[in-house]
Amino acid sequence: MTGLHTDLYEIRMAASYLRRGMTGPATFSLFARSLPRDRGFLVCAGLTDCLDFLARFHFDDEELDYLREELRLPDGDLDALANLVFDGDVWAVPEGSVVFPDEPLLEVTAPLPQAQLMETALLNFLTFSTAVATKAARCRIAAGGAELVDFSARRTHGVNAAFAAARLSAMVGFAGTSHVASAARFGLRAVGTMAHSYVQAFANEREAFRAFAEDYPEAAVFLVDTYDTPAGVLTAADVAKTLALPGERVGVRLDSGDLDALSRAARKILDDEGLPDARIMASGGLDEHAIARLTAAGAPIDSYGVGTKMGVSADAPSLDTAYKLVEYAGRPVMKRSPGKATLPGPKQVYRGEPGEPDVLALRTEPPPEGRPLLTRVMWAGERVGNGHELFDARTRFEHDLAWLPEAALRLRDPEPVPVRRSARLEDLLARTLRTLPPPGE
Repeated sequence: MTGLHTDLYEIRMAASYLRRGMTGPATFSLFARSLPRDRGFLVCAGLTDCLDFLARFHFDDEELDYLREELRLPDGDLDALANLVFDGDVWAVPEGSVVFPDEPLLEVTAPLPQAQLMETALLNFLTFSTAVATKAARCRIAAGGAELVDFSARRTHGVNAAFAAARLSAMVGFAGTSHVASAARFGLRAVGTMAHSYVQAFANEREAFRAFAEDYPEAAVFLVDTYDTPAGVLTAADVAKTLALPGERVGVRLDSGDLDALSRAARKILDDEGLPDARIMASGGLDEHAIARLTAAGAPIDSYGVGTKMGVSADAPSLDTAYKLVEYAGRPVMKRSPGKATLPGPKQVYRGEPGEPDVLALRTEPPPEGRPLLTRVMWAGERVGNGHELFDARTRFEHDLAWLPEAALRLRDPEPVPVRRSARLEDLLARTLRTLPPPGE
């Protein structure tokens, strides 16, 4: 289903435009009005899904029949919709890039009915993906040099979200995922240990650990907190030595309790048992704040399994994103609603050196200093370039992460990079305000 992946009012507006021949070029801008609490930046993500949707957009016969039978659209509207595909242009910030409020993540220029119908899907893809990618990036910042693994598949809001969370976390530096289908689809490293049920299924912990190590000597990571954590670590070490497993292939996972104290105790036991290369993994309800506390305390944890709170972006599960008309048939337009006013005209964002503000400018004005962030990714309905793969996005994120000032990276009370408007954008805003109809007209 493609054409119906929208809200009803989009279809009604598009049909109304088509009846009146309102098919001039329209530019819509998709942006975040503000940042969620304690966010100093957003990581743009979801563009690949947007381009896939736009490339295949159409109303098939079944969808047209639904609109005829259930919504009572007349044949004239259905005939017009039947011929409608997306053949417009898209400018977007590539995935993995850092962005700030009011900066377009994406702009669509297409005949008005087409551009209008894309609103719901584009907001859906970009809002969810950007929220989760940003949450995962915060975990990356908190972890310092420790490894991160996506454990979120069992708690994400649906299977598609599990795929997305695995891909998005890899984009910002996670080393792998527990979700095997995602690992296969995206070429990621599949990571897994064992569950408490595995340990409980055996007569005792030692039998469970020995069986697992015999079956998977290359991945002998033992879950040690089913009964008593220090005793579990000691048992794991004894099994590893009995089977002569190389220390670098041995690990223990802590999934509950005081992870700081338990990791220190585990490290001492492993070292005393002659396994200084054995790794310690921690999991269990972690987010960036818990990881940051453990990192600051110097807990000897080598890797973190991060699940629910990352996969659903628990503290900020949505963003205040908007998709607004900024130009129609060559005429700049805007909203002046209190708290929701928009800026007219197609735009570009220019980024300078570290410490400098971003510049929000008109796309058509002479470029100021700095590199442009938005690139044309679709032209006349066809994709442009191939810079939308996971590896490219990861590279962009690493570049922008290094560019961000320390104040924007803070997990509490961050200071986002300022965004200033160009003189020409300010002038267009003033001129457009003067053209708006008086209240009540």
